[in-house]
Amino acid sequence: MYKSQPYSQIAFEDFNQPMGLKMNPKNRWIEKAEWIPWAELEKGYAKNFRNQKGNVAKPLRMALG
Repeated sequence: MYKSQPYSQIAFEDFNQPMGLKMNPKNRWIEKAEWIPWAELEKGYAKNFRNQKGNVAKPLRMALG
């Protein structure tokens, strides 16, 4: 089962570490994540969960992580 939820990824600027560490916005993984059309991929991913019974599937980004 899949339940569509509003996209809730936090903004890069809002991600703070408890010890004051800052992430580099030029990090290759951060830059690559911006290139990926997550909303479109999520629609295709949701089509794999047609059954309305059972546990709710995790969002695509969490499943890939």
